[in-house]
Amino acid sequence: MVPILRERPNRYDLLALALTLGLLAFFLKASQEAAAPFAPTPIDLDPIHLPEYALRTAFRMGLALILSTLFTFLYAPLAAKTRLEPFLVALLDILQSVPILGFLAASVGALAGLFPGRALGYELAAVFAVFTSQAWNMAFSFYQALKTVPRELDEAARLFRLTPWQRFWRLELPFALPGLVWNAMMSMSGGWFFVVASEAIAVGKTEVDLPGIGSYMASALAQGNLQALALAAVAMLCVIVLYDQLLFRPLVAWSQRFKYEERAGQEPARSWVLDFLRRTRTVRVLLERGANWALEALLRYERRLRPSRPLRLPTWPLYPALALLALWGLFALFATLRPLSLAEVAHAFALGFFTLLRVLGVMLLASLVWVPVGILLGQKPRLAVRVQALLQFLAAFPANLLYPFFAYLLLRFHLSLEVFSAFLMALGTQWYILFNVMAGSMAVPGDLKEAARGFGLRGWALWRRLLLPASFPYLVTGLITASGGTWNASIVAEVVTWHGKTLEATGLGSYIARWTLAEGQGPHLLLGIAVMSLYVVALNRFLWRRLYRLAEERYRL
Repeated sequence: MVPILRERPNRYDLLALALTLGLLAFFLKASQEAAAPFAPTPIDLDPIHLPEYALRTAFRMGLALILSTLFTFLYAPLAAKTRLEPFLVALLDILQSVPILGFLAASVGALAGLFPGRALGYELAAVFAVFTSQAWNMAFSFYQALKTVPRELDEAARLFRLTPWQRFWRLELPFALPGLVWNAMMSMSGGWFFVVASEAIAVGKTEVDLPGIGSYMASALAQGNLQALALAAVAMLCVIVLYDQLLFRPLVAWSQRFKYEERAGQEPARSWVLDFLRRTRTVRVLLERGANWALEALLRYERRLRPSRPLRLPTWPLYPALALLALWGLFALFATLRPLSLAEVAHAFALGFFTLLRVLGVMLLASLVWVPVGILLGQKPRLAVRVQALLQFLAAFPANLLYPFFAYLLLRFHLSLEVFSAFLMALGTQWYILFNVMAGSMAVPGDLKEAARGFGLRGWALWRRLLLPASFPYLVTGLITASGGTWNASIVAEVVTWHGKTLEATGLGSYIARWTLAEGQGPHLLLGIAVMSLYVVALNRFLWRRLYRLAEERYRL
């Protein structure tokens, strides 16, 4: 404590304290309003309410990101290091494949029933919906990093006899941080894509508008108020810029210190917030000492709990329990689907095939466009940092708000939604590929690039021998998460409306959207969700998982 007391605060400490207290006051106000009694009121499109709505939305997005990070740190190590890896990876595939509207339909009634008469139930349902759009991408990213730790680092950890906790904090988490930070930004953008559905809840007979930018946009869209839509877009841009400047850009700059390379690479990215914190005295010392104390406390606690001989618990009792749980789930599924005919089930699978073709087409086109762009931006980190906020805004903008405009164009020029729905699906999911490839390109060690220049590799040879193989593991992660996001986007892309006229494409997404509004919870909606989950899991098993193994075996650093 003595070194801390000797540090005298400077003006940067006072500014940091004022900023912290201001942010704390804002989020305390948002949390108090979330826990208040529920009083349904219509969304007021007066611009004076937009700052309050933006605060409520920022609070939900931040809370969902915190929960997604905790889930990632718990789930990914279990999936990568235990014998339950096949089951946990398959479960993550299933969770990713379940449409977000399905999670919303299942959680709204249950959470609202836990807190009758309170807004907290609906607030938690909104946060949970955003969480389901963020967590799976981050978990896949961390899992990929844990499975591709460089062999020499793994051997060094074994040589120094690091305990599991020491290995996690000293090796695995630092190695995964650069890619994880970029995927956290992508997850935040994915949450923005579904913010309208999570705040303007419409499931069956349940219609609830939570104060926020998403519900403001939904009301403006329903009333055809283009000015209100533009103001909401500006408010969303302000929130995204604040998150970028205060959270993500400092994290990107700080995470570059953990980039794996044997010699100094390019000059790391800069952040005025990080530079500001480094100029403080008291705050910097408190953060450093607090982080060191927490880490040492965790390691001491782990050493105290660690027995002299490793304790290996048998995992075989879990398999009968999991089998019984699976049988119970199948029994409940068949009981719910029993009123439906076999023709209806076959019809749902046929619709899923049409959506599958669109998903594969979107993945191919997005890869051809954004893989080269992502690699080029990753090789120019200064440029990537400069366009970071713009990319976040483009990725975060709810593309479904543009769908009515596209519906007008389709009606005006007599175009078919059967084809152009694929382009609508790509608007919200192409960014998973771009952000992951950028992270992979930035992670290429500088010594490998110097060696490539020394061997005279230029142009296509450099891309084929170094840049594409080094980015391939990250690309596979982006493809897996983009695939799940594209299936989700099909629900809002295969049905678009304009002035009472509805265009509907043949596919499973339009089937789920139609029955979500019709019944909220019922056999048709459950059938659509189950069929979509089966398609996503099959695609992961037969395509993406094989690419994952290829990345782990051949393209691991």
